[in-house]
Amino acid sequence: MPIVFPIDFETRMKSTLGNKWLDFVLAHEQAPPVSIRANPNKDNFPRGIKIPWSDWGYYLPERPLFTLDPAIHAGNYYVQEASSMFLEQAVKQTTDLTKSLRVLDLCAAPGGKSTHLLGMINENSLLVSNEVIRSRAQILSENIQKWGCTNTIITNSDPAAFQKLQGYFDLIVVDAPCSGEGLFRKDPHASTEWSTDNVNLCSQRQRRILSDIWPALKENGILIYSTCTFNEKENEDNLNWLSENKGVEFIDLNIDPKWKIEKVKTGKAIGYHFYPHKVTGEGFFISALRKIEPEQELRIRPGKNFSLASKKIAEQLNDWAINPENFKTIRQDNLLIQLPTELYDDMDFISKQLHVVSKGTAIAEVKHEKLIPEHAIALSIHLNVALFPVINLNLNEALAYLRKDNLLVGEGERGFALVAYNNSPLGWINQLGNRVNNLYPSSWRIRMGS
Repeated sequence: MPIVFPIDFETRMKSTLGNKWLDFVLAHEQAPPVSIRANPNKDNFPRGIKIPWSDWGYYLPERPLFTLDPAIHAGNYYVQEASSMFLEQAVKQTTDLTKSLRVLDLCAAPGGKSTHLLGMINENSLLVSNEVIRSRAQILSENIQKWGCTNTIITNSDPAAFQKLQGYFDLIVVDAPCSGEGLFRKDPHASTEWSTDNVNLCSQRQRRILSDIWPALKENGILIYSTCTFNEKENEDNLNWLSENKGVEFIDLNIDPKWKIEKVKTGKAIGYHFYPHKVTGEGFFISALRKIEPEQELRIRPGKNFSLASKKIAEQLNDWAINPENFKTIRQDNLLIQLPTELYDDMDFISKQLHVVSKGTAIAEVKHEKLIPEHAIALSIHLNVALFPVINLNLNEALAYLRKDNLLVGEGERGFALVAYNNSPLGWINQLGNRVNNLYPSSWRIRMGS
C-alpha cells in the first residue's frame, strides 16, 4: 500500500528534490532493504552483499525470522539499518582508534551505534552508553551484554548530567531523537505522527541536547551528530546554530561517489544525506565536527566507590577469564562484576557521577558460598570457554533453551555447563543428574513459535 505523505512534508521535499521527487516516491513503494552488522569478535553470522561503507555490514537477500535464529541471541550479529552504519566512516576518518579513548553514545538505545562503536574502539577504551528512558535502557543493556565486551558502562541519565564530566570525552555520538522522516518506508505509521509542530519541537530538543553535552567534550574532541530525518531544521540549521554559539570546525569526510551519498554545505555546516532513492538504505543524516574552543579537562582520582571481591572469591574466578590479569572483580551485594583493570578508576568515577544501569560484565552471584554463573559472562568474549563443559544444541534444542523450556541434555551429569549453538555460547544450564535447570534469563525468553 503506497505511503500517504503529509502535505507539508511533500511540499518541502518536492522543493528539495525537484525532478527527483517521483524517484523518492517510487523508492517508498519498494520493500526496505534488510541489513545486519556482524560482531567482529564472534563467528557464525549471516552473510550477503557487503555494505560498502562498513567492514562488517551485509545486505541480506530477504528478511529471515531473526527471533528464531539462535546466532542473534548469542550476540553474533545485530540487525541494523545500512545507512546508519556510515557512523563507521565518520569515526574512522576523525579519530585515532589506536589510542585509549573515552567515548559517549548519548542516545544509545536500542544499541546499534554502541555495539558498532565497541567493534571499533580497543579494549583499553571506555564506552559510556546512555539512554534517558529507563525502559529502553534495559533493552540497551541486554544488547550490549550479548555483544560480549567488558569495557562498557551503561547509564540512564539526562544529557544535562554530563556537564559534570567537563572535558572528559574524546568522542561523543549524538544520534538525536527526531521527527523520523527517514523511517516512513520502514514504518509507515511514522508518517501519520509527523507534523511541522513536531519538527519544531524536535529541533528545540536537539539544540538543548547539544548545548547540554558540549562541556563534556574535550578540546579537539570529535562530536558526531546524526538523525533519521531529512529536515533542515533538525540537521543543518541546528549545526549552524551550534557553530554560531560554540567553537566548531566541521570535518569534510571522504566518500566514494559510487555510494551516492549526498554531501551538503549550508552556511558553515557540512553534512551527509542518505536518500532511499539513491542509496540502498533508509533516510539518514550525519555530520562530524571538532571542538576548537578551550575546555578544561577533568582529572579523576583513584576510585574508592567499588568494593573488590575477597581474595578467596577472586582466586575461584581467576581461571574464568582468558587473561585474568587484565581484570578486577568487584562485589556489589551478592553480584560479582568483572571490570577491565585499565578502566577501573574511570568506571568508579562515572558510577559516582551518573545513574548507572550496569557496568563491565556480571560474572556470578554468590549464593550460600556457591558461585552461580551470570548470563552475561556466558556471552563474554573474555570467557575461558575451555574451563566449562560445553553442550552443543541442535536448532530445536537451542530454541527450546531460548524459550526457557525444559531440556533433555546432560543426562547423569552434575554442575554448571554452557549450552551453545554452532559453537556459539547461548547461556548456562545447571545439570542435576536426573534433570536440568534452564538458567536463561526469564525476561529475555522468546515467545515466538517455530
